[in-house]
Amino acid sequence: MTDRPIPPRRPMTLRDVSEASGVSEMTVSRVLRNRGDVSAATREKVLAAASELGYVPNKIAGALASSRVNLVSVIIPSLSNMVFPDVLSGITEVLDETHLQPVVGVTNYRPEREEKVIYEMLSWRPSGVIIAGIEHNEACRRMLRAADVPVVEIMDVDGEPVDSVVGISQRRAGRMMAEAILKQGFERIGFLGTRMPLDHRARKRFEGFTEALARKGLEVVDQEFYEGGSALKKGREMTETILGRMPDLDFLYYSNDMIGAGGLMWCLEQGIDIPGQLGLAGFNGTELLDGFAKRLATMDAGRRETGREAAKIIAARADGSLTEPRRVEIEPKISYGDTLRRYKP
Repeated sequence: MTDRPIPPRRPMTLRDVSEASGVSEMTVSRVLRNRGDVSAATREKVLAAASELGYVPNKIAGALASSRVNLVSVIIPSLSNMVFPDVLSGITEVLDETHLQPVVGVTNYRPEREEKVIYEMLSWRPSGVIIAGIEHNEACRRMLRAADVPVVEIMDVDGEPVDSVVGISQRRAGRMMAEAILKQGFERIGFLGTRMPLDHRARKRFEGFTEALARKGLEVVDQEFYEGGSALKKGREMTETILGRMPDLDFLYYSNDMIGAGGLMWCLEQGIDIPGQLGLAGFNGTELLDGFAKRLATMDAGRRETGREAAKIIAARADGSLTEPRRVEIEPKISYGDTLRRYKP
């Protein structure tokens, strides 16, 4: 794990909106609180300036306006995905030792929903924000940059963070898995996963994976994609489809463990020799895999550790013991299980 500082940022204030819109701070306050008699033209000018700056009004009124609530906003894409409860457990484990409490917002992988969740969370002036991913639309980035609270983006360090960042390099994780697969002698590789326009972490892993193959003069032979939540059933269906189309594949790389586990179940039912005839690997290192007759190869992305490190940064920033943003990169670890090592006579 590597930890290094990131340059600080400046919080956005009501005065900034006033100067950008050319109206008084009192008028800006009236517009943002939807109070008082303000012309439509002035209202539009103020709202446009606030949006451009990423300013979010403070919903804590009166004497409390300069204070913070003892809440940490945790913004994640899904509660049904088995990945995020581990992250939340790590966050809670650390915050339980402080005066801070996590409150969760869910975006459902939708940028417009993420924008709304960020706006509402920041308007209550939490003591910090922990948010999954490092890719956000520009409106979200403006609000996060302008917020006078510490922000920790988690689970991906491949990009330019708003403030602090904790997680693995997704591209590196993809490269590591490809190198491990090639080292075992597999060459005809298929990929099975989610459609990736909005799943940036899966996309980066796939980019790192294909880059490592290309260095050896190879490429992914075939691909199969799905939409919706990860599930064992989808993994079974996708595996049957891709092997029906390309029966000479010798390895299947799944974008997550759930569909990989479904694929493993289907292969074992068909009597396929794993890994002699066909190797398999997933991603995430979920505990579910421990209950299978054969353990699916996977990669532990350090989810609980990510949650702990993110919460430590928020807690340290809140009590003043840490004043600078941090970049913490966590080392992904391959578990070979029973489906990646190819035992040759």
